[in-house]
Amino acid sequence: MTVTPTDASLPALPQAARDDGVSSREFRDCIARLPSGVHIVTTAGEAGSSGFTATAVASVSDDPPMVLVCLNRKSPQNPIIRQNACFAVNLLPRYAVELANIFAGRTGLHFGERFAHGAWSTLATGSPVLQDAVMTLDCRVTEFHEMGTHTVFYGLVKAATSQPVDPNGAREVLVYHDRHYSEV
Repeated sequence: MTVTPTDASLPALPQAARDDGVSSREFRDCIARLPSGVHIVTTAGEAGSSGFTATAVASVSDDPPMVLVCLNRKSPQNPIIRQNACFAVNLLPRYAVELANIFAGRTGLHFGERFAHGAWSTLATGSPVLQDAVMTLDCRVTEFHEMGTHTVFYGLVKAATSQPVDPNGAREVLVYHDRHYSEV
């Protein structure tokens, strides 16, 4: 059975929601309720090294293996990823709150300065890879699209690593939920 918005089985929506959609504030408040893994997305190349904390990361395809990352169009790191044409997605372990804050720009450290914290190496693209990341996907940018306030970068996965699952829970991931970090 296909359910359409005109079906009597659906509750009536307030007029504003039907005609105008939701405000940016309402949308952000709802999305804050969606638990998300915390990642540090990094890049390195001709444009320099940079990284930022992100929750807007998703798988796109497993054949070929592709992911997407969203970054605010106004971010000074946006042109760096475009020029370098690569990025690495590093899923943070539960104890990496300080590192998440550093790469979120909450400490005043910029671009390459942020890599003085944590142990970093590289894989296929040269993007920095966090050695204690729960998992890392090292990607070449295949395309990007401007969508509203953000750029959506699509990456073909060139290399991947993951830490073994620890039966004692030492590799639990850092999660962002209700505008706070928590452990899962």
